[in-house]
Amino acid sequence: MTALLQVDRLSAGYGDLLILREVSLEAREGEFVALVGPNGSGKTTLIRTLTGLLPSRGGTIRLQGDRIDGLPPYAIAALGIACIPEGRLLFRELTVRENLELGAYLPRARAREGQTLRLIFRLFPFLETRARSRAEILSGGEQQMLALARGLMARPRLLLLDDPFLGLARTVTDRFCQALQEITDEGITIFAAGQHVRRLLRLAHRAYLLDEGRVVGTGAGTELLGDERLRRALLEFGAGDAGQMRLPGSLP
Repeated sequence: MTALLQVDRLSAGYGDLLILREVSLEAREGEFVALVGPNGSGKTTLIRTLTGLLPSRGGTIRLQGDRIDGLPPYAIAALGIACIPEGRLLFRELTVRENLELGAYLPRARAREGQTLRLIFRLFPFLETRARSRAEILSGGEQQMLALARGLMARPRLLLLDDPFLGLARTVTDRFCQALQEITDEGITIFAAGQHVRRLLRLAHRAYLLDEGRVVGTGAGTELLGDERLRRALLEFGAGDAGQMRLPGSLP
């Protein structure tokens, strides 16, 4: 079976600084794929390169067998890749419903807007009850769920998440994880990068450990949790980072 996303020996960076060094990975349809690693390891750089916001410096990116590296961001989005960046980037002055409608900007998404809204309101019932509320009055967790829902409105084949649990309370994170599982059950592939190691790896069908711009470990999420390479890669973090990136054995 051909992978939905295939990344082969991908390199990328900023100016004279090379961040990603021959990264190879894949994601299949309906999988939750996690990318974990220390700060500065290249997780966000990889997300930006997959979306076309950052040009690659070598290697290939394929979506269902077709090369997409070198395409502009709008063309990559039109092929079915949606990204929810760190920081949400909602239109805070617009209502919940208006934010969702803006997510259905592609022709195929507009054609199925009603169907997608029904799915979203099933996943996040509060969005339906607060459809006329401005996004800015939602709590941080509610805004993160709205950002996820807006990404789904594009009817993506591949949904990229950058640090999806950042700043969320534990109870909100639990509900968010449940929604992510239901989304993959719908056949949508999720590729999530972040520092909340145990949360991501518990969800992951497939996981990759990135360190200094290279993939240094891979396997099923639960397998990677017990990998000594993961522990070694995270040992450099002090107590100030503990809320986001801890050793696997120390997480709740």
